[in-house]
Amino acid sequence: MDILRRNNVKVTGSPGSPVVMLAHGFGCDQNMWGLVAPALAEEFQVVLFDYVGSGGSDPSAWSAERYGSLDGYARDVVEVCEALDLRDVAFVGHSVSAMIGVRAAATAPERFSSLVMVGPSPCYVDDDTYRGGFSAEDIDELLESLESNYLGWSAAMAPVIMANPERPELGEALTNSFCATDPAMARVFARTTFLSDSRDDLKSVDVPTLVLECAQDVIAPREVGGYVHAAIPGSRLITLDATGHCPQLSAPEATTSAIRAFLRELR
Repeated sequence: MDILRRNNVKVTGSPGSPVVMLAHGFGCDQNMWGLVAPALAEEFQVVLFDYVGSGGSDPSAWSAERYGSLDGYARDVVEVCEALDLRDVAFVGHSVSAMIGVRAAATAPERFSSLVMVGPSPCYVDDDTYRGGFSAEDIDELLESLESNYLGWSAAMAPVIMANPERPELGEALTNSFCATDPAMARVFARTTFLSDSRDDLKSVDVPTLVLECAQDVIAPREVGGYVHAAIPGSRLITLDATGHCPQLSAPEATTSAIRAFLRELR
């Protein structure tokens, strides 16, 4: 299968420039980077794609077995890099994609030179020594609601995840993105996302890493950003003056500026 068609890959920017790969989170697609990608493309070669089961990807390539694990999504990332023969990639992952990027970099370290984690969470469930932001009961209720009425869940949850109620168009954009995803595929991705535990994977990260968190985020509270930063030696933590879980939409200039400054320092 043509990997570039399968994952709806689009490349912008100047050939030969450093490569930045932008990866979306659950319920989203590459359009979530629409306010960030053009600015980065002025200086970098930007690779956009959709995970199988999202956006404009080829739904015939989807399987519950492969995409029932974060490793399946990491394989998408690595295979896109192989198809484009990319090396020294700066991988920018939003939400669950931050952990997918960690797994991709561990699988094919020759392909990746740095990581940028936007609103990362290695584990969403609290335990005795870790605060992920949700109890096990919270996650069970979330998944039950999502699985019983995905469109209703999307309409209710997207504005909460996005926050910024004074800018309702942002919540509407996320709602539309959620609702455009096939419910059956979304249910699998949701369980893969919210039941995953990637805390042990963080110790494998050995490339320069930037952790971007929002000042207020109901999905990835600041305790989580601090945990990720502490778990990855030498990482940098920046708290954006932004609210919600999608700063690439709510605070695109600040998000772009932080990513650009970090990558410039590495050149």
